[in-house]
This record gives sequence, C-alpha cells and structure tokens, in this order.
Amino acid sequence: MKTTIIYTRVKMYKTTRSPMMQPLVNSGMGMAPFFKVTVFEQEHFQGKCLEFTSECCNIQECGMDTIRSIRVESGAWVGFEHHDFQGQQFILERGEYPHWDAYSGNISYHVERLMSFRPIYCASHQSSRMIIFERENFMGRNAEICDDYPSLQAMGWMMPEVGSMHVQCGAFVCYQFPGYRGQQYIMECERHSGDYQHWRNWGSHCQTPQIQSIRRIQH
Repeated sequence: MKTTIIYTRVKMYKTTRSPMMQPLVNSGMGMAPFFKVTVFEQEHFQGKCLEFTSECCNIQECGMDTIRSIRVESGAWVGFEHHDFQGQQFILERGEYPHWDAYSGNISYHVERLMSFRPIYCASHQSSRMIIFERENFMGRNAEICDDYPSLQAMGWMMPEVGSMHVQCGAFVCYQFPGYRGQQYIMECERHSGDYQHWRNWGSHCQTPQIQSIRRIQH
C-alpha cells in the first residue's frame, strides 16, 4: 500500500494563520485559492510521493531524493532545477506532469528532475498586466502586455530581446522562443515589487535577454 505524507508549512505573514486553514493570500486583486501539489520520486507517478500545500526549498530535506513527476491539484506553482529555488524555472499549472518533458517547454538543456518549488500566490484570473521595455532600467520603447502572446514579433515587438519589465498585477511566464518554447522566466508582481530592472533579475539560470513569447499565469 502506498503511503502519502502530507506536508503543510505555515508561512509567516503579518497575521498568523492556522495550518488547517486554506492558505489565502491577499494579492491586491482578491484572495488566492487553495494550493495543493503531489510530487513523486519516479516518473509516471511511481515511487515515494509527498503532498504539499506550501513551498519546499529542498525536497531532500523531506526524505525524497528527487522529483521526477508531479500532479498539481490546485493553484499555479513554479518548480526549480536546484534547491533553494535556483536554476531553471518551470511553470506548473493544474494537471499532470508524468515526466520532465511535460513541463520543460522543449528546452535543449534537459532537466530531468526538480529539487524545489513554491506557489505563485499572485497569479489571477481577474487581471494581469505588465510593461516590457526595450532597454535596462525601464528605458526605451515599451509595450503593455495584458494577454497571451505566442509571438511578440507578431504583436509588433520587432526585437528578439526585452531589457526590463514591470509587472503591475498578476504573474506571467516569459519564454525564450516563439510558441512558448525554450527557457522559462516567471515574472510576479509580488517579487521585486514587480520591478525587473535588468534581465539578470529574471533568475539564476538567465544567460540572455532573449524573450519571444509571453503568457499569463492564471489559477
């Protein structure tokens, strides 16, 4: 018989909440929903599994060697290649991810396991808005993003790069290539106060300012 261990961690806010309560967080656009994810040590939902309702900075500290398949039951999450939320980022929305290429976005650099993950509390169905800029420090030509764009070039952004971004509300996932392919960068209004002044702020794995498709993250 398979045993599922449930991990519920209480994250500290200005007011303390009970671990038995749904983790509702005010994102400025209403209340975010309950978050729940089950991670498995082997592909195709095999081996040891653990259930989480909040972030995990190192899966090995929870008694698992690695994460090779994932079932997201509620909320939007971001998974990371390394512990402490480092390395390649992968958006994890409601659904099943039986193996690495289900979440990888067809990147050439294979990431066959995840080591940490966290909820994206500010993702919203109500409103998502971001301004992208041609150059660093919010300089140069800019454009407002409030929808899904499989090709920035098709919407009139002729450059293959984005220098900086300001997320006004909600959360977005930016992709290196058109068609939501390549490396992923999660942009949130609650991180860096929504200000990403330089492309190196996008994540520890970022090596280039190339962004060619963007979509909203919605619960």
